[in-house]
Amino acid sequence: MDLAYTDAQKAFRDEIRNWLAANVPQQALKTFDTEEGFQQHREWEAKLNEGRWGMVTWPSELGGRDATLIEWLIFEEEYWRASAPLRVNQNGIFLLGPTLMEYGTDEQKADILPKMADGTEVWCQGWSEPGAGSDMAAIRAKAELTNDGKHYIINGQKTWSTRAVWADQCFGMFRTDPDSQRHKGLSFILVPMDLEGITVRPIPQLDGLPGFAEIFFDNVKVPVERRLGGEGEGWGVAMATAGFERGLMLRSPARFQTTAARLVELYKQNQQSADRDPAIKDAVIRAYMDAEAYALTTYQTACRLDKGGKIGAESSTNKIFWSELDQKMHETAMSILSARAELLPHAPAAQGVGSWLDGFLFSQSGPIYAGTNEVQRNIIAERMLGMPRK
Repeated sequence: MDLAYTDAQKAFRDEIRNWLAANVPQQALKTFDTEEGFQQHREWEAKLNEGRWGMVTWPSELGGRDATLIEWLIFEEEYWRASAPLRVNQNGIFLLGPTLMEYGTDEQKADILPKMADGTEVWCQGWSEPGAGSDMAAIRAKAELTNDGKHYIINGQKTWSTRAVWADQCFGMFRTDPDSQRHKGLSFILVPMDLEGITVRPIPQLDGLPGFAEIFFDNVKVPVERRLGGEGEGWGVAMATAGFERGLMLRSPARFQTTAARLVELYKQNQQSADRDPAIKDAVIRAYMDAEAYALTTYQTACRLDKGGKIGAESSTNKIFWSELDQKMHETAMSILSARAELLPHAPAAQGVGSWLDGFLFSQSGPIYAGTNEVQRNIIAERMLGMPRK
């Protein structure tokens, strides 16, 4: 793999670096797990879109830049380097957006993508259910066609829906064939959250803020044109979305490289006390190496995709790697900080280290969302190694 950037890629890096320097808010936005912060981040999405930075890989006619995946990785590196705000619409732009490019009709793309890019419509994900967490094949929420075949009537429940408290739209999997089982008879449907019959119940996170929600569907009427892909073919569409989530788009390597660099600085600032445990220095070095290794692997995947390849079962190895890397880095930071690690960001004695606690708490969810790591290991065993099912 050639690791040298072209002149065009260098120019692209300079352009986004200069734009971010001029436009990233000087004051940090409030968390998007509050209503005020959610609106602030929506406005930031609109600002990004004004510069055509909402999603650089999208076609130019839809507000993108026709960028390659390598250019997207460059964008992400500069975005994280500039400490720009987190993306409140990540479920839309990083997961549903690429899926729409592959499976959506021209009408769906023209209607949905521009409003996704500028933050007009923020998306949540409706996959998990009380009895179907990582096992999406166990989904029971039903979507039944009306007699005239023009609408679905949806009944059921979704849970752990990120951003659902204030989201405008939901993409989800529903069983459209009542006699089907497992992977068969599921359809991928896009549901406006303001429809009659939808109830949203917030779920507090570890920090007490409503980052998740339950969604209840009671005879919700959705036009059949809101189905993405064919009737009963939702499993294939969802697996494409999951591939983007686990393998490339949702967690760019720049996120972990930035955390690794911060960890190195934290170690240097506290080296005298940290070196009392020799294992800490080793963990810091390992974290930095692993973050770089993940970046190189992602560049390799991006090159393969740009040449027409696909994301396959190996996306499960990526998901395990980045989620466990995130945990290890934050656990190491907790060890370096010792008792100070328990201070919340707003505590006077935190002295700027409180964000490590937030990161540590969030990292605990990494092995669970996007499909639990236990399930990912089963996928690796069966689909990559050819091992028999128990």
